[in-house]
Amino acid sequence: MRAIEVASHGGPDVLIATDVPPPVPGPTDLLVDVECAGVNFIDTYFRTGAYPQEVPYIPGSEGTGIVREVGGDVDGFAPGDRVAWASAPGSYAEQVCVPAAVAVAVPAGVSPAQAASALLQGMTAHYLVHSTYPVQSGDTVLVHAGAGGVGLLLTQMAANLGASVLTTVSTDEKEALSRAAGAVEVYRYDDDVADRARAFTGGDGVAAVYDGVGAATFDTSVAAVRTRGTVVLFGAASGPVPPVDPQRLNAAGSIYLTRPSLGAYIRDRQELVWRAGDVFTALADGSLNLRVGAEYPLEEAAQAHRDLEGRRTTGSIVLRVQ
Repeated sequence: MRAIEVASHGGPDVLIATDVPPPVPGPTDLLVDVECAGVNFIDTYFRTGAYPQEVPYIPGSEGTGIVREVGGDVDGFAPGDRVAWASAPGSYAEQVCVPAAVAVAVPAGVSPAQAASALLQGMTAHYLVHSTYPVQSGDTVLVHAGAGGVGLLLTQMAANLGASVLTTVSTDEKEALSRAAGAVEVYRYDDDVADRARAFTGGDGVAAVYDGVGAATFDTSVAAVRTRGTVVLFGAASGPVPPVDPQRLNAAGSIYLTRPSLGAYIRDRQELVWRAGDVFTALADGSLNLRVGAEYPLEEAAQAHRDLEGRRTTGSIVLRVQ
């Protein structure tokens, strides 16, 4: 089968399309013909070696496709079902073995491109606004990278809960997308973001900052949050944040700092089905809009990574496999 393989860590050029043996499913797996694979920043961390990963390997952990075979110990799925997943390694390929425990059914009305990129970003946005800092009606929150895949979904979810959402973006095009998602104010990264956020809140600061950018925005996040507010650092698109002296949190107003990840918020099947179900239901009924900003053929995975890292994309991006 065709797949993308990484033989050594490095830049996007290490993503090579090649022929590899097809995967062999175990008794608790689904063998899936991949339609689309999601492309996410975490894929770049593994590719560069920032996150440990033995080579060679097939990247990608998210996607959607049609079940070809069902393991003997699997209940609830059958050949022909369309499923999606957010944690099945090796998804940049024509076929992948998906543990049945992490697969979810895709409802009618959700396209393959949406399904392939809805779970990781959608469930991330879901846990951020429902669990990490549970947004309350009347809150004001700040979302960095407001036109990114998570940013657009997070903005919609927070606005639907009654929050006023402030965002940061880099271009006029991205500002328009962020406003369409529900942002009430949109800033550029080189604006006095913390001062403007405090001015919007009458000097108090925002209830929470959702920061997936990291090193370039962290100081702004700390400065923008209110007394006893929460800084949620959930990514590092601009690089990791240097070690933080806890005394900074005291000086900033006894604020809270957390570094969450999706795995801690889908610890069992029940929680996974809850979050995925909420995301897919909202997509199917139109109350949540997932923007697929670009689709690339599988063989162009390297270009997808270049565009993602160069901030030339908006919304989610996928590899079209079949």
